[in-house]
Amino acid sequence: MSSFWACFCLLFCLEPPITSHEDIYLINKKKEEGFRPMHPTSVNGVDDMIRLGDLNEAGLLRNLLVRHKDGIIYTYTGSILVAVNPYQLLPLYTTEQVHLYTDRRLGELPPHVFAIADSCFFNMRRNKKDQCCVISGESGAGKTESTKLMLQFLAAVSGQHSWIEQQILEANPILEAFGNAKTIRNDNSSRFGKYIDINFTKGGAIEGAKIEQYLLEKSRVCRQAPEERNYHIFYCMLMGMPAEQKKILSLGNASEYNYLTMGNCTSCDGRDDIKEYAHFCSAMKILMFSENDSWEINKLLAAILHLGNVHFEATILNNLESCDIMTSHHFNMAVKLLEVSLSLTSIPDSMIMFASIMLCCSVFHQAIYGRLFVWVVGKINKAVFKPPPEDTKYVRQSIGLLDIFGFENFNKNSFEQLCINFANEQLQQFFVKHVFKLEQDEYARENIVWKHIDYNDNQRTLDVLANKSLNILALIDEESNFPKGTDTTMINKMNQVHGKGDVYVPPKNNHDTQFGIQHFAGVVHYDSKGFLEKNRDALSTDLIQLVEKSSNKMLKQAFQNELSSNGEIASQLTVDAKKRAPTLSGQFRQSLDALMKTLTACQPYFIRCIKPNDFKKPMLFDRDLCMRQLRYSGMMETIRIRKAGYPIRYTFDEFLERYRVLLKSSLCDPKVVRRNDFHDTMLELERMKELNEKALLIQRVLRGYKYRRQFLRQRSSALVIQKNWRGYKGRKLYRLGFARLQAKVRARQLQHHYQQKRVAAVRLQAQTRGYLARKEWQRKRRAVILLQTNTRGMLARKQVKKMKRDASTQSESITAQEMVDDIFGFLPNMVGGQEGQAPAGFKDLEKQGERTRPEEVDLDDLPMVEDIPEEDYDDLDEYSFSKFASMYFQGAATPTHVRQRLRQPLLYHEDEGDVEGEEVSKPPTVQTISEEDEILVGEGPTLDRPMTALEKLHSIVGYAIVRRDLRDEIYCQICKQLQENGNRSSFYRGWILLSICLGIFPPTERFIKFLQSFIRFGPMGYAPYCAKRLRRTVANGVRGEPPSWLELEATKSKKPIAVSVTLMDSRTISLPVDSSSTSKEICQLLSEKVSLKDTFGFSLYVAIYEKVWSLGSGREHVMDAISQCEQEVKRKGGQEQHAPWRLYYRKEIFTPWHDCKEDSVSTDLIYRQIIRGLRFGEYKCDKDDDIVQLSAKHFYVQHGSDCSLDNAKTVVQDCINASLLEAKTQDKWLQMVSTAHAQKAAGVKAEVVDYARQKWPLFFSRFFEAAKLSGPALPKNKFIVAINWTGITFLDEKERRLLQLSYPEVTGVNTMREGKTFGQSVSLLTLKGDFSLNAAMAGNIAELVHMFLGGLRERSQYAVALQEVNQDDPTFLSFKKGELIVLIKDDELTVGRGWIKGKNERTGKTGAVPIDAILVLPTLTKPTNEVMVISKNVAPERLWVKSREPIKQPLLKKLAGNSELILDLCLPILKYMGDYPTKQIQSPLELTDQIFGPATKDEALRDEIYCQIMKQMTSNNNRFSLEQGWQLLWLCCGLFPPSQSLLKHTQRFLESRRREPLAPDCLQRLQGSLRYMKPRKLPPHQVEIDAIQQNSTQIFHKVHFPNDMEEVNTSTRIRDLCQTISTKLQLVSSDGFSIFVKTPDKVLSLNDSDYFFDSLRQITDWSKKAKSVKEGGGPMNMSYLVFFMRKLWFNVSPGRDLEADLIFHYPQELPKYLRGYHRCTKEDMVNIGALLFRVKFNNDKTQFVLIPKMLKDLVPNDMLKAMSTTDWQKPLLCFLSPKEMFDFFQQTSDPNFPDIVRIAISKQGVSIIHPKTKDVLATHPFNRIANWCSGSTYFHITVGNLVKGNKILCETSLVKTFITVLFVCLFLFFLLLTCN
Repeated sequence: MSSFWACFCLLFCLEPPITSHEDIYLINKKKEEGFRPMHPTSVNGVDDMIRLGDLNEAGLLRNLLVRHKDGIIYTYTGSILVAVNPYQLLPLYTTEQVHLYTDRRLGELPPHVFAIADSCFFNMRRNKKDQCCVISGESGAGKTESTKLMLQFLAAVSGQHSWIEQQILEANPILEAFGNAKTIRNDNSSRFGKYIDINFTKGGAIEGAKIEQYLLEKSRVCRQAPEERNYHIFYCMLMGMPAEQKKILSLGNASEYNYLTMGNCTSCDGRDDIKEYAHFCSAMKILMFSENDSWEINKLLAAILHLGNVHFEATILNNLESCDIMTSHHFNMAVKLLEVSLSLTSIPDSMIMFASIMLCCSVFHQAIYGRLFVWVVGKINKAVFKPPPEDTKYVRQSIGLLDIFGFENFNKNSFEQLCINFANEQLQQFFVKHVFKLEQDEYARENIVWKHIDYNDNQRTLDVLANKSLNILALIDEESNFPKGTDTTMINKMNQVHGKGDVYVPPKNNHDTQFGIQHFAGVVHYDSKGFLEKNRDALSTDLIQLVEKSSNKMLKQAFQNELSSNGEIASQLTVDAKKRAPTLSGQFRQSLDALMKTLTACQPYFIRCIKPNDFKKPMLFDRDLCMRQLRYSGMMETIRIRKAGYPIRYTFDEFLERYRVLLKSSLCDPKVVRRNDFHDTMLELERMKELNEKALLIQRVLRGYKYRRQFLRQRSSALVIQKNWRGYKGRKLYRLGFARLQAKVRARQLQHHYQQKRVAAVRLQAQTRGYLARKEWQRKRRAVILLQTNTRGMLARKQVKKMKRDASTQSESITAQEMVDDIFGFLPNMVGGQEGQAPAGFKDLEKQGERTRPEEVDLDDLPMVEDIPEEDYDDLDEYSFSKFASMYFQGAATPTHVRQRLRQPLLYHEDEGDVEGEEVSKPPTVQTISEEDEILVGEGPTLDRPMTALEKLHSIVGYAIVRRDLRDEIYCQICKQLQENGNRSSFYRGWILLSICLGIFPPTERFIKFLQSFIRFGPMGYAPYCAKRLRRTVANGVRGEPPSWLELEATKSKKPIAVSVTLMDSRTISLPVDSSSTSKEICQLLSEKVSLKDTFGFSLYVAIYEKVWSLGSGREHVMDAISQCEQEVKRKGGQEQHAPWRLYYRKEIFTPWHDCKEDSVSTDLIYRQIIRGLRFGEYKCDKDDDIVQLSAKHFYVQHGSDCSLDNAKTVVQDCINASLLEAKTQDKWLQMVSTAHAQKAAGVKAEVVDYARQKWPLFFSRFFEAAKLSGPALPKNKFIVAINWTGITFLDEKERRLLQLSYPEVTGVNTMREGKTFGQSVSLLTLKGDFSLNAAMAGNIAELVHMFLGGLRERSQYAVALQEVNQDDPTFLSFKKGELIVLIKDDELTVGRGWIKGKNERTGKTGAVPIDAILVLPTLTKPTNEVMVISKNVAPERLWVKSREPIKQPLLKKLAGNSELILDLCLPILKYMGDYPTKQIQSPLELTDQIFGPATKDEALRDEIYCQIMKQMTSNNNRFSLEQGWQLLWLCCGLFPPSQSLLKHTQRFLESRRREPLAPDCLQRLQGSLRYMKPRKLPPHQVEIDAIQQNSTQIFHKVHFPNDMEEVNTSTRIRDLCQTISTKLQLVSSDGFSIFVKTPDKVLSLNDSDYFFDSLRQITDWSKKAKSVKEGGGPMNMSYLVFFMRKLWFNVSPGRDLEADLIFHYPQELPKYLRGYHRCTKEDMVNIGALLFRVKFNNDKTQFVLIPKMLKDLVPNDMLKAMSTTDWQKPLLCFLSPKEMFDFFQQTSDPNFPDIVRIAISKQGVSIIHPKTKDVLATHPFNRIANWCSGSTYFHITVGNLVKGNKILCETSLVKTFITVLFVCLFLFFLLLTCN
């Protein structure tokens, strides 16, 4: 029957009474009619009570009941969370739950407190608005735990694992210890209120917090209700404090102290006071409480306990009530701890009465504890609160958590309960206002159809308590300010004012001290006894004076507000001021008002905590208690308004902006959009769904674009590969003959198609024209055949007869050389340049009627000037002529000899003119030459005579010289005719033709390899001869004229051509030349022959008949001039071999700095040239006296002091021109010369040369024809440019001067290409204007002028200032723009460094002058004023070029205004590059720190540094400065990349300077910086600077291994370096290895993601700084070592990686084992010791005697005395279990562990090891580690649940290393977990 009733009640929402199974329930029919079926949603419950179908109290209660029985404690009411206290630990607060609820919408997952926290965090970041969460409920409902869970989630979702997060979390243990206590309703009841304001950065990371505390219940310190305890801190301190400290404080057990036993309860079942005290101490350390702070706090707490045990006895003294203090050690101990001088006889008069002293003592004890609590909160805030920056634009985001005391209703309620319940009334009103009032008012304003929902409004209660005039709190304050006010007068006033209202419940009678208040949770009766005293909360003057006299600093800090700044006590104020002192209720109301303002400014979230029972038992649900809480919390009305209303509102713009993605049309109602919680959740889910779809669409399109582009790129690459492969395959088929067959087939097919189409059109023409043509052709053919037959027959018969005669007289065969001799037998042997008569004006150099015999020169032994290396024939096998023919020949042309005439060119020619030219050049081919002097009919130009061999050569070569495209065609035809040529005569003629062509013009790059390969297989003697001629032609360039007769003659012997050159002293020298010889080579040979040192200006001249011209000493071909002479003779009807040309070696031009003393040979040759010029009228003097003086000097040179008449006649004939002899008689000249001769002295040759140089500069000039393209106006635009030592002169055809320029007036010269029409042009920059001249020899003009300008500037001592320089330092020279600077060249300053010593002509002062600030004038004499005035404006200042002075403003606009900072950057750059001299020498490291240090911290400065370095490298002619600049740019590219806007310009800067050695390396480093995306954090290391200063871009750094092996190359990042070393050592994997740096005092591990040199720099700088501070010295060098060792021991199995075992595992773990890091049994240690012995001595048993001496190297040091020496000598077995072991750690979090522990990280997890016994105290797997963080010397780990998890706090100097290892291990663990 009872089971039926239970089912019935469950079905119809009835609550069966709790009774026995025998109870019977009867239902009458009337009650049965009131029953209705239960809604389906109420059967199993719902997550959100808005969705309940039974919307009544029974439905709400049943929903919570059903979920509570299933262990589901959280339920939504819209966005409001209802939390039922389970009174047990549920598995709901793990790290998995944190990750599950992170970034999820509310309602997406089951209800949870983490969902509310995530919504706060999400809305804060989304809406940029502060959030708050109000956690309310009765005492014991779980508000504090909910607050802690919110904090844990926010710290976890922040994800930084920062120390500030842990500090905020660790504030709770301290606040709970001081502010929480056990009550009858709650084991951890908050006896104060707190508001935690958590501050976040823009990125969502926690950056600080601030805690506000409200109304600590101080009375609990002295009084507790039954079954209640004092504050936790007292019990934790007595249970957990070490015995030594307790002894000092004279403390015992909790049962010994009155203040701890009033409630008859000293323990709490749910708390472990020992463990809580350990957590409390750990939290104190984390929150930066010092050891002294902790000790002082303990002293004050102990003093309170001792004071509580002081007893008083009431006595009568002098008929007055008095009291005595009972003698006790507690009193003495309290006085000692408070550090006051107080005796039993020094009690103040105001405290003599027993009742008074009891009251004052209680107040004093409460005041000490209360103010100590306030001081602790302030200390916590100092640690966790970070003040906002002064920047007004900075907006701080925050989330506030309110955890305040719950509604209380005890058997006896006092003033504290009134304040607590008043605060709850305010929070209830805040809830009502937000949920009901504002909501419905908004609907009314918006005219929304809405049915008003009634709710329980507690506004009337608030009005009675605090809002109306004469409210209850105001009456209490008023009565407290009256000196005679009592609790009775107070309650009488309240009865009088509020007695008739329904909120205030008056006492039952006049003697009753209790009154009631109708609160929102019910009526609460308060006992007014002690109200006024508690409200006044004032200390007596005597107690304040007592505190002031105390020497306890902590006590004074706690009472700082009560003590005046000058030492006077605040209680000495007047009585009126005392009345106006703030009361406790007034202070509380102010704090509460501030709290409500804060909450109002935030977006609120609500958590309603429900207490399921009063017994604190799990799985017990008290329906009445829960129903009462639901009623007064207004939950029913909340559900109704949330279900029907729209609590979430957006403006139209906000809604449209957020949910635009869901809009299906373009129209939307522009009003305030309202949604309820369900709609908000659904819209958010739909929005996320749509965004995911759009993201997938974008990804699909982008990935399609990406893969499409990749496909196109791959397809393009495939096409390239296919093209090349098919080309290769096709060429291969060509070589096999298939290509030729294919060409034949296609040609026949095309021909067949063509003939079919053409036959119809031309058939008629063919028939008619063919008949006529055939008839005429047959007639002519018969005549021609008859003529040829007779002629050839006659010739053949003659030849046969001759051959028969020769065969009978000559038995030997004809050799190749004889064949050549036979062909060119008409050529005589002779030396060129001696044929015929000498040209006019040079006959004196040859004796009349005789041939001048040249000096004998061994032409065979004399080497050529230019020794050209021979080709490497190893790679020419692939370049056969047949291969070239198959690749490039047209049609069916073969690479072999043919006798038929070619119908088309062998090679393809784009220009039809090439084809026509080829047709013209057909007759003089090899085939034609082989026919000797005969020309076939119809095969040559129409001539009246046969062409000679030379004419044929001229015809062939002429086309090749003019048309470059025909050169390969000519070579191909020659090679084709030589290939498989059976005609011996034709074969040798062809090789002669080929050798001649090879000396005239080279082939193109396409054919040169094939031609070289062809030449290799030539006949004996011709292969090396032709190869050499080809090399010479390629080196010296193509000829300008066809070959000469001498070149044909040279083919007889295949040796150089011998030519004679005549010097001006009548000597003739024969020299070897070839077809490619240049005037430079001839001049060099002549200068070496005659020992000429000063060779400049001597040139080779050619003369024929009356023409003389200079070939210079450059690249002019000598044989071109000889060919021109031969052609000139032929034009005059002579023969080429008899051309009377001559070569002379003469002085053509002087340098401006010419000195005759430097070379006597040069002076003698010039002197002879001048004397000849005087005789033949080449040089003319204006005065006869000048001629006489020159003749006299010649007289002295020839005959010395002998002045005979015969000698004088000879001199006159040598020096005086014939025309002058006719003007004056010879005797007159003899007399004048003899008279002048008597006055001459030594050195006359140099005087004659200097006179000629000064007198006739135009005669010693180089002349160039030019045409003016642009520039200042001249009389003529075509003129001759004469360049000599005085300057540049423009002459017309009559040698009249058009313009004359001195070299100081010329500022620069350069050449430019103007196209095919104009050839080359030269730009002449002068002070009179810039001239652009078109000249055939523009390059020679520019080269000569540039040489003269450079030489003059190098030798010049004069410069003009380009800018004004003012220097205070006397080392530097000050000058103004345009002033003349006289340069002083000495060794003090070098031009290479950019500085030179100079003297200011105006001031006469000397000093250092920057090269960039002056313009060195190209002159050896002082410049004129005109030149000075014009020169000072020649170089305008430019911003983007190198400068000597530091820039005043930044180059980039974004840094405008930071002039001081830019100067700090620019000055070190100038100093490093050597552009700014300084007396104080700074090391390169100091300068690079100044340059790159600020940029590594401030990203905005990086582009500025790039720009300044590139600026200093632009237009920088100082090589040293430029090299230093490249070093800086190399360092900069490796530190950080430029921004995207500057990147392309930087790359262009580097690409345009690829010839610089460091440019490619800079580009590579720049690409590496872009690839890593993470810039360096510190400036370059000393190792980098040392390397780049040695111009080494590969940096080698020594890395040690545990067994000290070798050096390896460093890389960029530590991870890359580890990988490189592992690869080099052939390790299996680099996982687990790391780089360590050992300094003199510690060993540090480097982070894998950091840069190697950044970490190295950071460690060495820190060590240097620490050592410098310690020793008090300046900067010093810090020694360090870099090690590569194993760091993590994951999956390490001995033997799997033998290299790692030998190099790392064994040598790395052996020292740890010997130090005692590993726990081993004695047997294991014996075995390991034996193994170690075998490692050193193998199996050598004779070394056993050494075991006692080396025992310390075999056994751990701490176990040496465990056994005797003999016991260690036993067989062995290997034992070693490596793990990453860290040193000793000091822990304070677990009292069960020793204070000093060791912590090891292995693949099992984090292990805590006893330091002495090596026992593993605990092992925590990685999946149990919930959180971790680290500070400067502390690290903290939370293991297990976030609520009741174990905490590990340790102190060590290895914090960074430990956390790094732990993070890596956790990352690897979760990565493996994810993969599995």
